[in-house]
Amino acid sequence: MNDTRKRVEVCFTPGEYTYFKGEFEIVVVIDVLRATSAICAAFEHGVASIIPVPTIEEAQAYKDQGYLAGAERKGQIVEGFDFGNSPFSYMKDEFKGKDIVLTTTNGTKSLDVAKDADIVVVGSFLNLESLSHWLEEKDMNILCLCSGWQDKFNLEDTICAGAICDYLVSTGKFTSVEDSSIAAKYLYLSAKDNYMGYLKSSSHRRRLKNLNLNEDIKYCLTPNQTDVIPILKNGKLVIA
Repeated sequence: MNDTRKRVEVCFTPGEYTYFKGEFEIVVVIDVLRATSAICAAFEHGVASIIPVPTIEEAQAYKDQGYLAGAERKGQIVEGFDFGNSPFSYMKDEFKGKDIVLTTTNGTKSLDVAKDADIVVVGSFLNLESLSHWLEEKDMNILCLCSGWQDKFNLEDTICAGAICDYLVSTGKFTSVEDSSIAAKYLYLSAKDNYMGYLKSSSHRRRLKNLNLNEDIKYCLTPNQTDVIPILKNGKLVIA
């Protein structure tokens, strides 16, 4: 009997994406701390679109044209820009109805790497439930692409990917065969009752804590604060 289930898998870093490329119609880009969380927060608070760009130079070029442009590297706002990837930056009235340009250390790089997939959506803990249900309705193979930290594995993105995998497999419509997906699922199951506690010693949480960004961390690790699903269309993120 043929297995008609679709696949849902986890790719730990953008550097490993090439091993999965072309096998999945949908790619979910995840950068929990903080790019994809900031993107979800922006749409929840009325931003019209977000143009993700991989380089500071591209962000600067948009800024020179009069766009609201944000840039972050290594957790900090890049000099010459007014905001980075803190979700709280995007909750201001002046951003409502605007097109925003954003470049970050990890998240926008992952969006750039995945841009040729049929469908690219943004995932975080913030939109976890609504995104999982949206994905469930799609009869397509799904790859959760973790942004990691400078092409290295990180815990928070993997746990979020594991949550998506665990839910989709539980519907009976999906299967996972890669060890990365199974590992992500078990990391999620061991962390799900206390993300903050579980991630206390994670490298990126330490990095952000050292930059006094604890409020950002708390916000980004609090699930289901929005039902927006940002999707990449013609180089722009809009609400699906």
